[in-house]
Amino acid sequence: MKATAGEKIFYAVNYIILTVVGLSCLLPLLHIVAISLSSSEAIVSGKVGIWPVEWRIESYILMLRGTSILNAFKNSVLITGVGVALSMTATIMAAYPLSRKYFYARKFFTMILVFTMLFGGGLIPTYLVVKGLGLVNNYGALWLPGLVSTYNMLVMRTFFQNIPEELEEAARMDGCSEWRLIIQIFLPLSLPCIATLSLFYAVSYWNAFMSVLIYINKTSKFNLSVLVNQMIRSQSLLDPNHVQAEDIAQATPEGIRAAGIMVMVIPMMVVYPFLQKYFVKGVMLGSVKG
Repeated sequence: MKATAGEKIFYAVNYIILTVVGLSCLLPLLHIVAISLSSSEAIVSGKVGIWPVEWRIESYILMLRGTSILNAFKNSVLITGVGVALSMTATIMAAYPLSRKYFYARKFFTMILVFTMLFGGGLIPTYLVVKGLGLVNNYGALWLPGLVSTYNMLVMRTFFQNIPEELEEAARMDGCSEWRLIIQIFLPLSLPCIATLSLFYAVSYWNAFMSVLIYINKTSKFNLSVLVNQMIRSQSLLDPNHVQAEDIAQATPEGIRAAGIMVMVIPMMVVYPFLQKYFVKGVMLGSVKG
């Protein structure tokens, strides 16, 4: 069907707005990449725009040698990997029974979970609970309070509800147990939703900042978000015990900070394309009951 003049104008305006919004997100990232890969002279002279000038990787080398970025990266991987595994396991185990019509008082338990989306205990009571459990300076303080996202659980529950009941009935006629039904029937059919929610949890754990500042006091347990924030705010970025004095004098703080930001951003940028094909499908199928 041929678009009318009004529709063409509408589409053109949308394309312009989306292009401006996209460039406003992309250009700052390209500028950070360019700074991290440019020479110190080009950075100091202000010649760097969105393309590296006099390509160099000294900022990355000095950052790896003079900061604890590798230890922070390891901590971030640990927090994210274990956190996603625990959260997805708890989300699936909460969503499955709430999606079954024969589960007693499922509406009551759903209302209790939805209540937590509207009301919370607050920062101080949460800290006192975490401290009372002995989880301060322990990554359990990051995993336990946010173990299950109510929104993600509701999406997972709705996805399970959309699976045809005939599959469940056929499996039960063949003697399929509850656990086998979940593992061999529901989970394989729910891969788009699982991939999407895993990405949500991964981004949340990877970018954890305030929770780490509140509950983790040992610098050796800091993740990338906290370390990069300290690098941005610090005047002396490099440890003189690991970097020579002439390297410190020649280093450009802007370049090292930009390199730290890229180390924090790149992993999520690498993971996202592999999960993108599940992203829209998983959310839409898990959000609409049809």
